[in-house]
Amino acid sequence: MQRYGQAPVYIINTNAERTSGRQAQLSNVAAAKAVADVIRTTLGPRAMLKLILDAMGGVVITSDGNAILREIDVGHPAAKAMIDLARTQDEEVGDGTTSVIVLAGSLLAAAEPCLEGGVHPTVIVGAYMRALEDALEVLDRRCARPVDAQDDAVLRQLVHTCVGTKIMDVHRELITQLVIDAVRLVSQVAKGTTPQSREVDIKHNIRIEKVPGGELSGSRVLRGVLLNKDVLHPQMRRRIEQPRVVLLDCPLEYKKGESQASVEVTNEQDWDQLLRLEEEYVQQLCNQVIAVKPDVVITEKGVSDLAAHFLAKANITALRRVRRTDNQRVALATGARIVSRPEELQAADVGTGAGLYEVRKLGDEYFSFLEECREPRACTILLRGGSKDVLNEVERNLHDALAVARNVLRDPRLVAGGGAAEMTLRQGLLERAGAIEGAAQLPYRAVAQALEVIPRTLAENCGASVIRVMTRLRALHAQSSDPPMGVDGITGEVANMAELGVFESYAVKAQSIKTAIESACMLLRIDDVLSGVRKKDGAGGAQESGGFDRSGEDAGNEVG
Repeated sequence: MQRYGQAPVYIINTNAERTSGRQAQLSNVAAAKAVADVIRTTLGPRAMLKLILDAMGGVVITSDGNAILREIDVGHPAAKAMIDLARTQDEEVGDGTTSVIVLAGSLLAAAEPCLEGGVHPTVIVGAYMRALEDALEVLDRRCARPVDAQDDAVLRQLVHTCVGTKIMDVHRELITQLVIDAVRLVSQVAKGTTPQSREVDIKHNIRIEKVPGGELSGSRVLRGVLLNKDVLHPQMRRRIEQPRVVLLDCPLEYKKGESQASVEVTNEQDWDQLLRLEEEYVQQLCNQVIAVKPDVVITEKGVSDLAAHFLAKANITALRRVRRTDNQRVALATGARIVSRPEELQAADVGTGAGLYEVRKLGDEYFSFLEECREPRACTILLRGGSKDVLNEVERNLHDALAVARNVLRDPRLVAGGGAAEMTLRQGLLERAGAIEGAAQLPYRAVAQALEVIPRTLAENCGASVIRVMTRLRALHAQSSDPPMGVDGITGEVANMAELGVFESYAVKAQSIKTAIESACMLLRIDDVLSGVRKKDGAGGAQESGGFDRSGEDAGNEVG
């Protein structure tokens, strides 16, 4: 028997699906265009709605691009990458999810003639990245307009533009006022000398509480926190003015074992002793809390009936099993500190910033209000509405509008909306295209032409004459370096965006362009798509190949 030292040879499993070369690139482009076509009609004030049946049988009716893409199920890897774009855009700037998908699909569609013409993908990607640098420079130099972020009129115009593209356009004024009030509340104590220091954490400091019933006009912003909790004991107070608040993240009950624990007693006196020790321990915990003279005790863990009795006897109101995020908002609103052990409670840990604690009934449930706070760093937006579908859509609109308001506080610059910024970028890129040499000039010009998809889609969704509108827009932007001329999303006609008051956040626009072009470059650089399959081995067990099969590893190692 003779052995030969041979390295394992990896070959592609014949059962795996493989798409390579030009076919893979064109397949990715087709998948991206299909995803963009799904939500193209949801762009602009005249957006159409999508009715989606989710996996659990629920119904979602929305025009929000991110919500639509989050619900649909796709199988193509390039389509999954496009959906991730919307999620990234939403996490980064909170708005522009529909625009980034439509723009990315247009960029990939513009690259298709280049691929069919024999231009190498590396050349296309290089031209796209150069176009990205030039586009951001043009956006910063020609389109950006510095504004005073502390002016409510500026925020109102910006939020109007954001909300105007949603289903809740009829309640635009109400939603705009809710957003401005909430953002001002949580940012007024975070003012600084630079825009970066005025950070508004809308995820942790602003909570949207949806309570079905009533009318949407009954929605308001609370200077404090709303908890979906009622008092533990009927004798506890349900209304307290100027309450002293104590926050805990430990239980007010006897200690429980980490796992199953059992105690064996041999006589009745030992059992009575155990019960007495438990009662003494709970009373000791309550006495430590009572020592700081609170009016309201809120804990994330449980409170036993005996502890509730001791607290009620001391005229203290208690809430239990409050979510950690709500507990943190109460701390920000009242100035209290969250304490992990009752024996460590001090007078400085008590929050005195709230002006009123009251339990109220909304619909069929009881809610605890901690409001009229003096310097709240957290607030609650209470939404009322006729149905859950309406409230869910209003919540999505509020999320986008809050993100837009936060962006302008961080970067106080605006750009004209209605596709005016995209047409300015198109004209700027076409002016610089003459300096591009060789085959890269074709994809560079393709980026400029792809930017037209935003105003063109706005005109299409209004039912206007697209050819006439786009021809006039091109002529106007060719005559001037930065005319604020775009498409009126209501009528579909060419209009001055500055006169209409239609503006967008610079941060949202810049992020949309960067995300769309970079994702298009990533998909264009893919020249091989391998999808693995499962196959059964001889013993009946499943072997995961991942698209490759290790064969020949043992063959040839032993030859006898």
